Amino acid sequence: MSVAPSRDKIKIGILVQIVQKQDQRTGKLTEGKVKRILTSSDSHPHGIKVELDNGKIGRVQNIL
Repeated sequence: MSVAPSRDKIKIGILVQIVQKQDQRTGKLTEGKVKRILTSSDSHPHGIKVELDNGKIGRVQNIL
């Protein structure tokens, strides 16, 4: 598994792929634009938690 991007690489408005809580077992990714960054620390082993502009919340796996 690849290392999730650190918080300093994630900016409001960029396109990312997140994994939502209910999709963690399957690894299903959801795409969207970052509306808010919810994780305060610089890094997290499972990815920085964000809210997308569509209201979905998950941990960033990839920056597109």
